[in-house]
Amino acid sequence: MSERPLQQFDTAASDPRFGTPRWPGPEQWRAADRKLLVLLPISIALAIWYFEWLLRPGRVGNPLLFAMLVAAELFNLVQATGFWWTCWHGRDREGAPPIESPAPAVDVLIPVYNEPLEVVGPTVAAAMALRGAAVRVYLLDDAGRPELAELAGRYGATYVHREQHTGAKAGNLNNALALTDAPYVAVFDCDHVASPEFLEETLGWANDPGVAYVQTPQYYANASSGQLTAAAASQQSLFFGGIARGKDGLDSMFCCGTNVVFRREALDQIGGFPEGSLTEDFSLSIRLHELGWRSVYVNKVLAQGLGPEDMASYVGQQQRWARGCLAALPAVIKAELPWRVRLQYLLSSMFFLSGWTFGLYMALPAIRIFTGAQPLAGATADQFLLHFAPYFGVSLVAVAVAGAGEYTFAAFALLIANYALQVLSTLLVIARRRGRFVVTAKRGQDAPQPLAALPALVSIAGLLSAVGFAVDGSLSAATVNNVAFATLHITVLSVGAWPAIVGRRPLKAPREEPMNVAELAGEPA
Repeated sequence: MSERPLQQFDTAASDPRFGTPRWPGPEQWRAADRKLLVLLPISIALAIWYFEWLLRPGRVGNPLLFAMLVAAELFNLVQATGFWWTCWHGRDREGAPPIESPAPAVDVLIPVYNEPLEVVGPTVAAAMALRGAAVRVYLLDDAGRPELAELAGRYGATYVHREQHTGAKAGNLNNALALTDAPYVAVFDCDHVASPEFLEETLGWANDPGVAYVQTPQYYANASSGQLTAAAASQQSLFFGGIARGKDGLDSMFCCGTNVVFRREALDQIGGFPEGSLTEDFSLSIRLHELGWRSVYVNKVLAQGLGPEDMASYVGQQQRWARGCLAALPAVIKAELPWRVRLQYLLSSMFFLSGWTFGLYMALPAIRIFTGAQPLAGATADQFLLHFAPYFGVSLVAVAVAGAGEYTFAAFALLIANYALQVLSTLLVIARRRGRFVVTAKRGQDAPQPLAALPALVSIAGLLSAVGFAVDGSLSAATVNNVAFATLHITVLSVGAWPAIVGRRPLKAPREEPMNVAELAGEPA
């Protein structure tokens, strides 16, 4: 194992990536599981209550709008059912098995493009301090910056700069695989600082020769940098909490591209990281699971990174994820996977179609107000709310519970406000527009970015005009109901788009005192 002093990078002393992560413990996850067991029968009963009412004969208003509404509701019912099924199988693994002796060699790969040195430096320093294996750290510079070569030399890492810049991140990693030979490979994005015990908590699970990779959470340490980052971190907490625990219980956890340890044999069998996908980690996971390799998820924060700090960065990140996962749908359908694994990949990919349903829900009140056309007939507003509101409300409660209290309204609003990026991503995938891999900026802009939230702002303007049109006319009970729904959508969209409207404003929530780099490595300060 390499042991080098880490005090050279003094800026890390105030870096949020060296603080104590806010992450639920095992008891909190067990409490969440118990609450979900109570909510499940209630949710099933309310779903039956709502859909029995919705699908009654004579409920059809405008046939096209009714068909679209039913299709959207059934899509979301499938997603909700998949969510329940996944969370039902949540698994928390006990302490990692001991690492086989002698300690194996691990090549630690840190791909870099144009990120600032103050972001990359602590990542390299922490990688050099990893315990439990014979670690060799490689800084993979795709831009060819002399200062990165100097930084690598400062810590004793190996600097790698390739001549052919193909395949984006996947190509960079594959180039490094050809230059290295350790039986295990750990990958960290250049902003993710690993804890010294990362390998001690993960490598033992690879004692099982059938395990291809061990994944850990992607945690945003800079959540207090602004409302948007806090909301994005909350979204991550839901996925890497209740959902990832369930996927692990179903042996279906996919690789998420960072904070992960691979068995080189598995990577070699599939020819390395897929270079034709915007989400190389997702495509790689499909191939490995198809060949019978297994995955392990360790539900413990062992590396801390930086989330998007402005709306433009968030939109770029989410669009890349959406396009990559949607483009992988044909591969999921064709792959020879166990049924539960196939369904898990389908659910993950199809989540990025949800934007179509959000857009429809927002459009329906405006359509009713402007044209009088509505999807439902033979029902009053209070009847609809009586059947729909409990079903929808319990669904939202279940999502919050599954995140062990870490999922917030702001996270939900941010998702809704960016519904259009999922719609656009779908259209681009259908048109076979692959797009290019765009690195998420590690430092956000403080200025407002209204253009990044333009679809949400246009939607708000359309709904406001509908409300104004309705108020200016005669207010029937049905019209009041649609005005209420339009106002609800305006509120959610406004909360989600607010960070882009006002710019970044650091949150005042206190964080635990961060430690310095030397302290992280167990060295005297």
